[in-house]
Parts: sequence; C-alpha cells; structure tokens
Amino acid sequence: QVQLVESGGGLVQAGGSLRLSCATSGRASSRYVMGWFRQAPGKQREFVAGISWDGHVTNYGDSVKGRFIISRDNVKNTVYLQMNSLNPEDTAIYYCAARIFVMSTGANDYPYWGQGTQVTVSS
Repeated sequence: QVQLVESGGGLVQAGGSLRLSCATSGRASSRYVMGWFRQAPGKQREFVAGISWDGHVTNYGDSVKGRFIISRDNVKNTVYLQMNSLNPEDTAIYYCAARIFVMSTGANDYPYWGQGTQVTVSS
C-alpha cells in the first residue's frame, strides 16, 4: 500500500510555470512506477507523464511534450512535475498515481491515487 499527497497547484498566467509535488509514503514507495494525470471539467482523465521507479525512463502525453518534465527523488520519496509554458488548456485537477512493475499510460492500470491539486491557467 502506498499513500500519495499532491501539492503545488494554483493560479498562474498563460506562459508561466508551476511545479507540482507528490509525496509518497508506505512500504517500498520508492519502488513504484509513478504517473501524473489530469482531468478537466467534462473531460476524461488524461495521461500527462510517467516515470520508472529508478527515474531512468520517462514518457509524456502528446499535449505536454517539450513543456513538462517529470522527475523523482527517491531519498525524499517525492515525484515532481515541472510545468512550463502553461496555457489555459492545461487547466485541470492534476493527480499523481502509482503502480508496480510496468509503466503505463492508462489510468485504469494505476491502483493508487492522490487527492489531486487544482491548476488554473488564466489567459
């Protein structure tokens, strides 16, 4: 079992940056594959970024490639999402999620979720 707590959301102007954090706790939490997802009102939950347990492999959704960077610090048991060049279409609740073994872009493949943090980008 792993527990996840997101932080760092807020209101930012278009073109700005934010860094989200996801603090993990629980048995062997540093061994989990981690993902960031987002959900805007009326839309399905969307894969944003994923990272392997050791941080050596990352992948990104097409809409954020080149703008967002996922990273992790297994000493601090924290996963980060650096979001740059934000635009109003990035407005959503952002969730971190965890699963074991294999990376995946599918939300249904992740059994563990945080409560989410709101990101709002004004034009």
